Amino acid sequence: MGRIFEVRKSTMFARWDRMAKQFTRIGKDIAIAVKQGGGDPDNNPALRRCIQNARGVNMPKDRVEAAIKRAVEGKDKTNYEEVAYEGYAPHGVAIMVDTTTDNTTRTVANVRMHFNKTGGSLGNSGSVAFMFNRLGVFKIKNEGLNLEDLELELIDFGLEEIGEDSDGNIILRTTFTEFGNMAKALEEKGITPISSELQRIPLNTVELNEEQAKEVFELIDRLEQDDDVQQVFHNMK
Repeated sequence: MGRIFEVRKSTMFARWDRMAKQFTRIGKDIAIAVKQGGGDPDNNPALRRCIQNARGVNMPKDRVEAAIKRAVEGKDKTNYEEVAYEGYAPHGVAIMVDTTTDNTTRTVANVRMHFNKTGGSLGNSGSVAFMFNRLGVFKIKNEGLNLEDLELELIDFGLEEIGEDSDGNIILRTTFTEFGNMAKALEEKGITPISSELQRIPLNTVELNEEQAKEVFELIDRLEQDDDVQQVFHNMK
Protein backbone atom coordinates (compact mmCIF):
# COMPACT_ATOMS: atom_id res chain seq x y z
CA MET A 1 0.00 0.00 0.00
CA GLY A 2 2.85 2.33 0.85
CA ARG A 3 4.50 1.63 -2.52
CA ILE A 4 1.27 2.42 -4.39
CA PHE A 5 0.92 5.67 -2.43
CA GLU A 6 4.50 6.68 -3.31
CA VAL A 7 3.90 6.02 -7.02
CA ARG A 8 0.66 8.01 -6.96
CA LYS A 9 2.34 10.85 -5.07
CA SER A 10 5.21 10.92 -7.57
CA THR A 11 2.77 11.01 -10.49
CA MET A 12 0.78 13.79 -8.83
CA PHE A 13 3.90 15.93 -8.26
CA ALA A 14 5.02 15.36 -11.86
CA ARG A 15 1.61 16.55 -13.07
CA TRP A 16 1.82 19.64 -10.84
CA ASP A 17 5.33 20.36 -12.16
CA ARG A 18 4.09 20.17 -15.75
CA MET A 19 1.15 22.42 -14.94
CA ALA A 20 3.37 24.98 -13.20
CA LYS A 21 5.72 24.93 -16.19
CA GLN A 22 2.81 25.52 -18.59
CA PHE A 23 1.52 28.43 -16.49
CA THR A 24 4.99 30.02 -16.38
CA ARG A 25 5.36 29.63 -20.12
CA ILE A 26 2.00 31.26 -20.82
CA GLY A 27 2.78 34.05 -18.34
CA LYS A 28 5.90 34.91 -20.34
CA ASP A 29 3.95 34.74 -23.60
CA ILE A 30 1.39 37.15 -22.14
CA ALA A 31 4.11 39.61 -21.09
CA ILE A 32 5.58 39.59 -24.60
CA ALA A 33 2.17 39.89 -26.28
CA VAL A 34 1.12 42.84 -24.11
CA LYS A 35 4.42 44.62 -24.65
CA GLN A 36 4.08 44.23 -28.42
CA GLY A 37 0.35 44.86 -28.86
CA GLY A 38 -1.23 46.19 -25.65
CA GLY A 39 -3.48 44.65 -23.03
CA ASP A 40 -6.80 44.60 -24.91
CA PRO A 41 -7.40 41.10 -26.34
CA ASP A 42 -9.92 42.52 -28.83
CA ASN A 43 -7.15 44.50 -30.48
CA ASN A 44 -4.26 42.11 -29.85
CA PRO A 45 -4.43 38.75 -31.70
CA ALA A 46 -1.28 37.48 -29.98
CA LEU A 47 -2.82 38.10 -26.56
CA ARG A 48 -6.03 36.35 -27.63
CA ARG A 49 -3.95 33.31 -28.56
CA CYS A 50 -2.26 33.38 -25.14
CA ILE A 51 -5.66 33.42 -23.44
CA GLN A 52 -6.87 30.52 -25.61
CA ASN A 53 -3.77 28.52 -24.75
CA ALA A 54 -4.26 29.30 -21.06
CA ARG A 55 -7.77 27.87 -21.22
CA GLY A 56 -6.39 24.81 -22.99
CA VAL A 57 -4.17 23.96 -20.00
CA ASN A 58 -6.79 24.97 -17.41
CA MET A 59 -4.87 28.01 -16.19
CA PRO A 60 -7.17 29.83 -13.73
CA LYS A 61 -8.83 32.93 -15.16
CA ASP A 62 -7.67 35.10 -12.27
CA ARG A 63 -4.04 34.14 -12.92
CA VAL A 64 -4.40 35.05 -16.59
CA GLU A 65 -6.00 38.41 -15.71
CA ALA A 66 -3.30 39.08 -13.10
CA ALA A 67 -0.55 38.38 -15.65
CA ILE A 68 -2.16 40.77 -18.15
CA LYS A 69 -2.60 43.43 -15.48
CA ARG A 70 1.04 43.19 -14.37
CA ALA A 71 2.20 43.57 -17.94
CA VAL A 72 -0.14 46.47 -18.70
CA GLU A 73 0.78 48.36 -15.52
CA GLY A 74 4.46 47.75 -16.06
CA LYS A 75 4.83 45.94 -12.73
CA ASP A 76 6.62 43.14 -14.52
CA LYS A 77 9.79 44.96 -15.53
CA THR A 78 11.29 41.84 -17.09
CA ASN A 79 12.29 42.27 -20.71
CA TYR A 80 11.93 38.86 -22.28
CA GLU A 81 13.71 37.81 -25.45
CA GLU A 82 12.85 34.77 -27.53
CA VAL A 83 15.97 32.79 -28.48
CA ALA A 84 16.31 29.41 -30.18
CA TYR A 85 19.25 27.07 -29.53
CA GLU A 86 20.32 24.11 -31.63
CA GLY A 87 22.35 21.02 -30.98
CA TYR A 88 22.65 17.27 -31.00
CA ALA A 89 21.61 14.75 -28.39
CA PRO A 90 23.44 11.42 -28.18
CA HIS A 91 23.18 9.15 -31.25
CA GLY A 92 22.85 12.02 -33.70
CA VAL A 93 19.38 13.20 -32.70
CA ALA A 94 18.80 16.84 -33.67
CA ILE A 95 17.43 19.10 -30.93
CA MET A 96 15.81 22.54 -31.17
CA VAL A 97 15.29 24.48 -27.92
CA ASP A 98 12.97 27.49 -27.88
CA THR A 99 13.57 29.76 -24.90
CA THR A 100 12.15 32.97 -23.49
CA THR A 101 14.73 34.70 -21.33
CA ASP A 102 15.69 37.93 -19.63
CA ASN A 103 19.35 36.88 -19.49
CA THR A 104 20.81 35.17 -22.55
CA THR A 105 24.18 34.67 -20.86
CA ARG A 106 22.54 32.58 -18.14
CA THR A 107 20.32 30.72 -20.57
CA VAL A 108 23.00 29.67 -23.06
CA ALA A 109 25.24 28.54 -20.18
CA ASN A 110 22.45 26.39 -18.73
CA VAL A 111 21.44 24.95 -22.11
CA ARG A 112 25.08 24.09 -22.89
CA MET A 113 25.41 22.43 -19.48
CA HIS A 114 22.33 20.25 -20.12
CA PHE A 115 23.78 19.11 -23.45
CA ASN A 116 27.23 18.43 -22.02
CA LYS A 117 26.01 16.50 -18.98
CA THR A 118 24.02 14.08 -21.14
CA GLY A 119 26.55 13.39 -23.88
CA GLY A 120 25.14 15.90 -26.36
CA SER A 121 26.62 19.03 -27.88
CA LEU A 122 25.27 22.54 -28.35
CA GLY A 123 25.68 23.70 -31.94
CA ASN A 124 25.86 27.00 -33.77
CA SER A 125 22.88 28.83 -35.21
CA GLY A 126 21.72 26.99 -38.34
CA SER A 127 23.38 23.70 -37.45
CA VAL A 128 20.12 21.73 -37.20
CA ALA A 129 17.32 24.23 -37.90
CA PHE A 130 17.26 23.16 -41.56
CA MET A 131 16.10 19.70 -40.41
CA PHE A 132 12.80 21.13 -39.14
CA ASN A 133 9.80 22.86 -40.66
CA ARG A 134 8.40 25.63 -38.49
CA LEU A 135 4.64 25.32 -38.66
CA GLY A 136 1.63 26.85 -36.99
CA VAL A 137 -0.39 24.17 -35.22
CA PHE A 138 -4.00 24.73 -34.19
CA LYS A 139 -6.03 22.31 -32.08
CA ILE A 140 -9.81 22.68 -32.23
CA LYS A 141 -12.70 20.67 -30.85
CA ASN A 142 -14.50 18.51 -33.37
CA GLU A 143 -18.02 19.68 -32.69
CA GLY A 144 -19.79 18.24 -35.70
CA LEU A 145 -17.27 19.64 -38.17
CA ASN A 146 -16.68 17.91 -41.49
CA LEU A 147 -12.94 17.64 -42.15
CA GLU A 148 -13.27 17.73 -45.94
CA ASP A 149 -15.48 20.83 -45.87
CA LEU A 150 -13.19 22.52 -43.32
CA GLU A 151 -10.15 21.75 -45.46
CA LEU A 152 -11.76 23.40 -48.50
CA GLU A 153 -12.72 26.44 -46.43
CA LEU A 154 -9.23 26.92 -44.98
CA ILE A 155 -6.94 25.97 -47.84
CA ASP A 156 -6.81 29.59 -49.06
CA PHE A 157 -5.60 30.67 -45.60
CA GLY A 158 -2.43 28.59 -45.67
CA LEU A 159 -3.71 25.19 -44.51
CA GLU A 160 -1.03 22.54 -45.11
CA GLU A 161 -2.42 19.54 -43.24
CA ILE A 162 -5.58 18.56 -41.41
CA GLY A 163 -6.18 15.51 -39.20
CA GLU A 164 -7.28 14.30 -35.79
CA ASP A 165 -5.39 13.49 -32.62
CA SER A 166 -5.98 10.53 -30.30
CA ASP A 167 -8.66 12.51 -28.40
CA GLY A 168 -10.64 13.25 -31.54
CA ASN A 169 -9.63 16.92 -31.69
CA ILE A 170 -8.95 18.41 -35.11
CA ILE A 171 -5.33 19.41 -35.78
CA LEU A 172 -4.61 22.06 -38.40
CA ARG A 173 -1.10 22.82 -39.63
CA THR A 174 -0.09 25.90 -41.58
CA THR A 175 3.18 27.45 -42.65
CA PHE A 176 4.98 29.82 -40.31
CA THR A 177 4.20 32.79 -42.55
CA GLU A 178 0.47 31.96 -42.70
CA PHE A 179 0.04 31.51 -38.96
CA GLY A 180 -1.63 34.90 -38.49
CA ASN A 181 -3.91 34.41 -41.51
CA MET A 182 -5.13 31.06 -40.20
CA ALA A 183 -5.78 32.50 -36.74
CA LYS A 184 -7.82 35.30 -38.30
CA ALA A 185 -9.74 32.89 -40.54
CA LEU A 186 -10.74 30.71 -37.58
CA GLU A 187 -11.87 33.79 -35.64
CA GLU A 188 -14.04 34.94 -38.53
CA LYS A 189 -15.63 31.50 -38.71
CA GLY A 190 -16.40 31.58 -34.98
CA ILE A 191 -14.00 28.73 -34.21
CA THR A 192 -12.03 29.12 -30.98
CA PRO A 193 -8.94 26.87 -30.87
CA ILE A 194 -8.09 24.87 -27.78
CA SER A 195 -4.52 25.91 -28.48
CA SER A 196 -2.50 27.57 -31.22
CA GLU A 197 1.27 27.66 -31.32
CA LEU A 198 4.34 27.47 -33.50
CA GLN A 199 6.02 24.09 -33.57
CA ARG A 200 9.10 22.66 -35.26
CA ILE A 201 8.27 19.49 -37.20
CA PRO A 202 11.23 17.27 -38.23
CA LEU A 203 11.65 16.61 -41.95
CA ASN A 204 13.28 13.23 -41.25
CA THR A 205 13.46 11.10 -38.12
CA VAL A 206 16.11 8.96 -36.45
CA GLU A 207 15.13 5.52 -35.13
CA LEU A 208 16.78 4.37 -31.90
CA ASN A 209 16.54 1.35 -29.63
CA GLU A 210 15.10 1.65 -26.13
CA GLU A 211 18.41 2.23 -24.36
CA GLN A 212 19.51 4.88 -26.84
CA ALA A 213 16.14 6.66 -26.66
CA LYS A 214 16.43 6.71 -22.87
CA GLU A 215 19.69 8.67 -23.15
CA VAL A 216 18.05 11.21 -25.47
CA PHE A 217 15.05 11.62 -23.17
CA GLU A 218 17.41 12.36 -20.29
CA LEU A 219 18.56 15.47 -22.17
CA ILE A 220 15.02 16.43 -23.20
CA ASP A 221 13.81 16.11 -19.59
CA ARG A 222 16.66 18.28 -18.30
CA LEU A 223 15.94 20.96 -20.90
CA GLU A 224 12.19 20.94 -20.26
CA GLN A 225 12.76 21.47 -16.54
CA ASP A 226 14.82 24.61 -17.18
CA ASP A 227 12.83 27.75 -16.32
CA ASP A 228 13.96 29.58 -19.46
CA VAL A 229 12.96 26.79 -21.85
CA GLN A 230 9.56 27.06 -23.50
CA GLN A 231 9.60 24.06 -25.85
CA VAL A 232 11.97 21.30 -26.97
CA PHE A 233 11.74 19.65 -30.39
CA HIS A 234 13.66 16.62 -31.68
CA ASN A 235 13.79 14.34 -34.71
CA MET A 236 13.75 11.04 -32.83
CA LYS A 237 11.16 8.64 -34.24
